[in-house]
Amino acid sequence: QVQLVESGGGLVQAGGSLRLSCAASGRTFSLYTMGWFRQAPGKEREFVAAISWGGESTRYADSVKGRFTIDRDNAKNTVSLQMNSLKPEDTAVYYCALHGSMLRFGDQAKDYIYWGQGTQVTVSS
Repeated sequence: QVQLVESGGGLVQAGGSLRLSCAASGRTFSLYTMGWFRQAPGKEREFVAAISWGGESTRYADSVKGRFTIDRDNAKNTVSLQMNSLKPEDTAVYYCALHGSMLRFGDQAKDYIYWGQGTQVTVSS
């Protein structure tokens, strides 16, 4: 049974920063790509960032490139998302997710089979 638990969300003013963390258990974490996705009210869930099993590869949505950084610590089974220069349009529930296939990298939500409960990020203007 895989468990993913996010933390670090909150309310921040535009231009501010937040760091989200996700703790994983129940699977060999170091063999799987991890991703962050978000869902704003009335919108579909969208890809934010992904990091490969060893951390060598990362991918970002165009909307967050240069502002967000994903990293992971396989010794601690954690993945984090550093979010800088936040904008009101970044407001959403953020989810961490674990890819369904070992040693595969991608940004499609359908390929991620384990999801956290989500953490709310609200950016005020």
